Amino acid sequence: MTATVARVDRTRLAEGKEQTLAIAHQRLMVLMLLFSAVALVIALRLLWLTVFVGGPDSRLAVSGSMPVRADIVDRNGEVLARTMDAWSIGIHPNRLLNKPEDLAPKLAALMPERTEAQYLELLRARLSFTYLRRRAMPELVAKVNALGEPAMAFSREPERLYPQLSLAAHVLGYTDMDGHGVMGMERALDKQLSDPATGRRPIALSIDKRVQAAMESELTSAMVSQQAIGATGLVMDVQTGELLAMVSLPMFNPNKIDQADPQAFRNNVTQSVYELGSTFKPITIAGAMDAGVVTSLSKRYDATVPLEIGRFKIKDDHPLNRWLNVPETLAYSSNIVTARIAQDMGPKRMETLFRRMGFYDPPKIELREKGRPLVPAAWARTTTMTTAYGHGIAVTPLQLAAAYAALVNGGMLHPPTLLKIAPGRLPPGQRVFSEQTSETMRKLLRLIVTDGTGRKADVDGLRVGGKTGTAEKPHGGGYSRHVNVSTFAAAFPMDAPRYVVVAMLDSPKGNAESSGLTTAAYTAAPVVSKVISRTGPMLGVFPDPGRDMAIDELRTLILKEKAKKA
Repeated sequence: MTATVARVDRTRLAEGKEQTLAIAHQRLMVLMLLFSAVALVIALRLLWLTVFVGGPDSRLAVSGSMPVRADIVDRNGEVLARTMDAWSIGIHPNRLLNKPEDLAPKLAALMPERTEAQYLELLRARLSFTYLRRRAMPELVAKVNALGEPAMAFSREPERLYPQLSLAAHVLGYTDMDGHGVMGMERALDKQLSDPATGRRPIALSIDKRVQAAMESELTSAMVSQQAIGATGLVMDVQTGELLAMVSLPMFNPNKIDQADPQAFRNNVTQSVYELGSTFKPITIAGAMDAGVVTSLSKRYDATVPLEIGRFKIKDDHPLNRWLNVPETLAYSSNIVTARIAQDMGPKRMETLFRRMGFYDPPKIELREKGRPLVPAAWARTTTMTTAYGHGIAVTPLQLAAAYAALVNGGMLHPPTLLKIAPGRLPPGQRVFSEQTSETMRKLLRLIVTDGTGRKADVDGLRVGGKTGTAEKPHGGGYSRHVNVSTFAAAFPMDAPRYVVVAMLDSPKGNAESSGLTTAAYTAAPVVSKVISRTGPMLGVFPDPGRDMAIDELRTLILKEKAKKA
């Protein structure tokens, strides 16, 4: 009896347990169905956003697949240009859920580069897609997303950034929205920078960020203080042609192309040509030495009166009214004697000299932005004489720097380059001067700085040599007597030249520092001095006040005069 009762209780318990399990199973199934339904809703929502808002016609999707460009670095590995992911904000006006009248003021408040009226016009245009902001900060993306408009589109896409801001802007250039180079080395190296086969290895330029910054700083300061309309500066390795600095003013910020002055995009170093005045005199003298026209530095030429050619007169700005030899001609910058030497050279040899220097062609450099020199169409007697001292011929500052490198490096003309040259891979140059002539020119250029018009370019212990050049600017079919281009072309150290430094100011105005003068001796020469004093130690050239060139023999040929202008 007892056993029978026990079996009944167990049966009831088992039935109750089965009912409980069945109820729990049913509830679990309901929850799973609800979860699946929610997941399906989310999936459908995402699908709608993908297909109808960010579908295949979305430019954001296309931009997101843009190939990444390799970095551009300076010669020491410092990053000058890099591609990074940045936010972009776009919208599909033809898929708006909110009213344009409600959305426009909110967008204007968050992105004030457009007015409310402009946003309203854009939203009513019913375009398939348009960008609202490129390079957007994450905080802005979050605020725009909070507006709750599903037609908004956000994306992380590759963006070219320049961490050094405006530094070396004309060297680097910039890219367009599709990631292709528009100017500068970005354009010149577009294929290499975007080639996946390179493994995204950085491309090293010849530029030294420290030297570039020093040149930009000193040149900008001079341009502002002297109210010049433009300026250029270069530092070049005389043995390789590598450019450690290339500066064109005014500048721009490649990160903010839309805010830049269009005039600032012009690279005055390679695109603009100038009559560079007396900086041409050493080139003429060196050519005359190699041609056998100047056989003795002590030979004297008549500079007692201006040189008359028809209705023209060639005169010295501060005449000494006596006979001058070659060292005096360069130290005191005589137009008359230089013209006489050019006359002895003759038109054919003068033209050959300038062709050999590359003055008849655009500058040889990787950049696409190049200007073509203005050279004489016919070599009349007057032309032969005036081009000898830099009038009647216009070249780029880059071409002048390359010529000065050849003057001091033993006579070899190397094409300038903005790419770092690996050791042992120096391309062959072209001989344009003999080694003996180059050695003599080094001494003469040093003499100009120690005893002539270039005194303000000197740096104690660094043995600077160079030449001033002040040229009146062409104006109204003639030349302006009150506006000039002031240039100083230098090299250092002259006993073993390593670098050429060129500084040029376009239309400077005199100030207190220049004693009210606008000539190169008082405007451009001090810039060169400051750049060399700052960059020499960076480049391994340290001052040695007890060391100099042996130029006493040349000094004995000079009658001391007060040189005022070149």
